[in-house]
Amino acid sequence: MRLVLNISLIFTILITAPARAELLFSEDSREAVEQQTPILKEQLREAGFEWGAPIFVRIFKQSNQLELWLKKGERFELFRSYPICERSGYLGPKISQGDEQAPEGFYSVIADWMHPFSDFHLAFNIRYPNDHDRMLGRTGSAIMVHGGCSSSGCFAMTDEGIEEIYTLAEVALLNGQERFKVHVFPFPLTDENLARHRKNKWHDFWLNLKEGSDLFEANGVPPNEYVVDGRYMFEETSVQCAVAECQDEDCVRQSQLSEQAVNSLWRELMKEEAAAEEAASLAAAQENAPPGEPDGALSITVD
Repeated sequence: MRLVLNISLIFTILITAPARAELLFSEDSREAVEQQTPILKEQLREAGFEWGAPIFVRIFKQSNQLELWLKKGERFELFRSYPICERSGYLGPKISQGDEQAPEGFYSVIADWMHPFSDFHLAFNIRYPNDHDRMLGRTGSAIMVHGGCSSSGCFAMTDEGIEEIYTLAEVALLNGQERFKVHVFPFPLTDENLARHRKNKWHDFWLNLKEGSDLFEANGVPPNEYVVDGRYMFEETSVQCAVAECQDEDCVRQSQLSEQAVNSLWRELMKEEAAAEEAASLAAAQENAPPGEPDGALSITVD
């Protein structure tokens, strides 16, 4: 099992966006965007944001809040918080298909995962399960942020709320953002909150989520994440790399450093595997030695 998990590390390095996809449009999405655009443009201008700025979404399940952050300068700043009017399940990650549980973790959305034809007005798929979920054998699909105020494992918003969120996501993607990240947490991952939930079975998992949350709180930029043996690992990144594939000099350097780190980790893992195999072979040899003979003893037969 350990060997399988270690080998999978090579294929779960940094999450990068696939080739650019085209957005789909529906009558509902066109009408919503057309109606929301002049209102939001004015609100963004007053708040000092640019129209088409990259977005970042953060969700807190316990308080049923969705936060929409927009890029301003070299950081993301909070634009607005929206109430989640319905969410099923409990605090903790989604485990299996049909458990009606909303997931927790680090996700990202590309244009292909926007759903203007949703039965729940408008929606986007957060792309559950991610690499971390799949490595742990978690199943399920089609976890959405959508309108309609009705949910079975998704995050249901009011129609007005999803129209604003969808409009700003669509214009950001059209303006060049290749993906936007969605972080889903049980609650703000402060030391105080985690202490209150220290007896919860998911406490260790939440401590792992806190590592990524702390980097965002410190830098104002969602970190890159990858997965090693069922745990999230994180690295700081620039705001440019947080919203697009790395292309400029700084982003290329960060990708090189990430590759070096993974290669170094791979060499360490191979050393561990070799040492484990050697120990297993030695143990097998000792187990199969004739009884009564000390290790390494020379057996001589005299006629």
